[in-house]
Amino acid sequence: MKRVGPEDPVRHQSAIMEALGIVPSGGLYSQLVQRMLSAAEVLGLSKDYQLILARPKNEIIVHFPVLMDDGEYQMFTGYRIQHNDALGPFKGGLRFAPLMSQDDLGGLALLMTLKCALLRLPFGGAAGGVVCDPHVLSREELMRVVRRFAASIAHHIGPDYDIPGPDVGADAQVMAWFSDTAAQMTPDRSRQGMRPIVTGKPVEIGGATGRDIAVGTGFVHMIRDMLPDSNQKLEGLRFSVCGFGLVGSQVARLLVAQGAQMVGVLDRRGGVLAKTSIEPEAAATRMRADGVLSGLPNTKVVSEEEFFKAPVDLLLLAAGEQMMTAKRAEWVSAAIVAEVAHAPWTADGDDILFQRGIEVWPSVLCNGGGVVGSYLEWTQNRTFTPWSNAEFDRQIEQTMVLASRRVKFAKARFECDWRTAAYAAGLEQLGRVYELRGIFP
Repeated sequence: MKRVGPEDPVRHQSAIMEALGIVPSGGLYSQLVQRMLSAAEVLGLSKDYQLILARPKNEIIVHFPVLMDDGEYQMFTGYRIQHNDALGPFKGGLRFAPLMSQDDLGGLALLMTLKCALLRLPFGGAAGGVVCDPHVLSREELMRVVRRFAASIAHHIGPDYDIPGPDVGADAQVMAWFSDTAAQMTPDRSRQGMRPIVTGKPVEIGGATGRDIAVGTGFVHMIRDMLPDSNQKLEGLRFSVCGFGLVGSQVARLLVAQGAQMVGVLDRRGGVLAKTSIEPEAAATRMRADGVLSGLPNTKVVSEEEFFKAPVDLLLLAAGEQMMTAKRAEWVSAAIVAEVAHAPWTADGDDILFQRGIEVWPSVLCNGGGVVGSYLEWTQNRTFTPWSNAEFDRQIEQTMVLASRRVKFAKARFECDWRTAAYAAGLEQLGRVYELRGIFP
């Protein structure tokens, strides 16, 4: 199997990046563009299309004041990066987090474009959010931040144009505030038609049952299709989780329910390992209580190095972006690494895992269930027809299994790694659409 990387001299991504003024760096957007262009070269995608996909279509930045509880105003900065809409309306998460940049959001928007193309959903990619720390804001302050941000970008979004969803720091309540505010910015007669302006809403105001666990549901369906190709099976699979927040704990619960064994957990304040399975709910309870995993029954506290070196069948990366550094990649002993978080890798770390023969399943496939669930919620709102739980799950299963098979086919066809295969499978769809539509004017 060959590795296609940004250093390959036969690839021409450097010329495209230079033409667009993109400086190669360790930043998320730069690294993702290089990986995308590498996959495009393997596919033989037109240079014109590569040029278009290497830059976001729109980059919106807003600054707005918010009244704080102490009576003073504070200025906040918000973003909405709209990468590409060749396949349909922009779609992507909103995050409310203290560490956020235009570069990071551009990378996430590009990933969403590739993900929707791979899944064959009628969406393009976007990402956005507000630089803030929800943990230090009161509930009322957070509500005012969300509503003020929604009002600031209301004219740049819409059910047929750009449909935000929840990401880091955004839950169903946040999306309810955002949705309500955006609806107030439209004429009275159009407000009911604004229900599909966001996804991830509470069920009472148009959210879909099952959307909150769609990432985990989609991952389980995908892994069942992928494991036999790696001579593995889900029952008895020993796995560890790096990052035990909403997504990490959700995926862990569903895997254990299917007979897998969680034998390791690592979060920002430490990690634990066990010889037998750790109960996900017990770990989640400990995290909610004081954010510390120590004290779980039948576990021992370990260092970060010990956690990654533990021999497991599967390592789930559910922490933030670019956490898989070269140093950590040298420690990994798992046979398979699955990215359930967005882009949890650096180029150096990714290359080291490849050189060591460790299979890496990319996020555009692993966490695709989330955007499939959002698509189902959006169609439910557009048609005023709710999905049954069984039909909702069946749609996610069908979409995820077909996507995994596209990736497997691309990997065999191009004799490349999983990331290149997944990106190429998405780019192939985008290329076909551009061939049919042409480039205006």
